[in-house]
Amino acid sequence: MKRKASAIWNGNLKDGKGTISSDSGVLSNTQYSFATRFADGKGTNPEELIAAAHAGCFSMALSNELGKADLTPESIKTSAVVTLEQTASGFAITAVHLDVAAKVPGADQGAFEAAANTAKSNCPVSKVLKADITMDAKLES
Repeated sequence: MKRKASAIWNGNLKDGKGTISSDSGVLSNTQYSFATRFADGKGTNPEELIAAAHAGCFSMALSNELGKADLTPESIKTSAVVTLEQTASGFAITAVHLDVAAKVPGADQGAFEAAANTAKSNCPVSKVLKADITMDAKLES
């Protein structure tokens, strides 16, 4: 299975602008720029898209891990914070933090944490990222 997205950039780094599109059409000429990446401009940026991809991927992976334990989540809410920092070799994504809250009838904290940690390690987006990935996982009642 292959998924495709594309980007077009026009101009120099600070004054240029670009668009991002995906084959599914969910992103269609979505604007991005220096301001959307490093300030508060209107549009998206690569780090925001990675955060969305990681939150979605992790939530699905956690649902799968819970299913292996015969648990069905009522809800899984995941937010991902991607940290972009200036390093000696240039900008780098240095960390991702997942904040997870889930309602899982019949689950105990130990089983939930085990499933969450396995999902964090085995989610395909986690595997592709070299950043330090941390997590807070809370089982709600």
